[in-house]
Amino acid sequence: MDVREMRNEALGKRVVKALESRNMEAYYVKTKEEAVKKALELIPKGSTINMGGSASVRECGLIDAVCSDDYVFYDRDKAATVEERHEIALKAFTSDWFLGSVNAMSEDGVFINIDGNANRIAAYAFGPKNVLLIVGMNKVVKTQEDAMSRARNEAGPINAQRFGINTPCVKNGSCFNCKSDDCICAEILVTRFSRIKNRFKIILVDEPLGF
Repeated sequence: MDVREMRNEALGKRVVKALESRNMEAYYVKTKEEAVKKALELIPKGSTINMGGSASVRECGLIDAVCSDDYVFYDRDKAATVEERHEIALKAFTSDWFLGSVNAMSEDGVFINIDGNANRIAAYAFGPKNVLLIVGMNKVVKTQEDAMSRARNEAGPINAQRFGINTPCVKNGSCFNCKSDDCICAEILVTRFSRIKNRFKIILVDEPLGF
């Protein structure tokens, strides 16, 4: 184990305890493959599954795994029309599982998510029976204030560039608190506690994932 792995493991275990104190179920694993294995242990076969546009979930291979096994995955990317895509997104609220990540997480277990259309953060806040988040240790920062800054000034511009939209952060690389029609941070969700015990299942991964 190298020194970076030692640091991340020590920090990861502390973040797991912080998340558990917030009524959430949490795990720390070293690799993407371990993250997928743990996720599949948690999600019963036959479950209905939905997700937002999480790069972390795709990068680790979880989507490929659920699509090739006995699950019902509502894939909005296969929608033929805008209306069908919207209908698939609405299924998130009645799904057994919603998959995603966070834009940033503080060491004491508070996480920040920003959204343009708000379908992802709406599902985090209410609806699906279980929310499973795959979180690379690259998204863990010291404080809630640091998490907000990371979400808006790092994750926001990169995701806006990824989606090919036209905002000041795309052109300049950090948040300008804009009122653009394409604003990537129209809605901001701070999650600090789960009133439904263990509704959130969070897998921390000692590999960089997402943005």
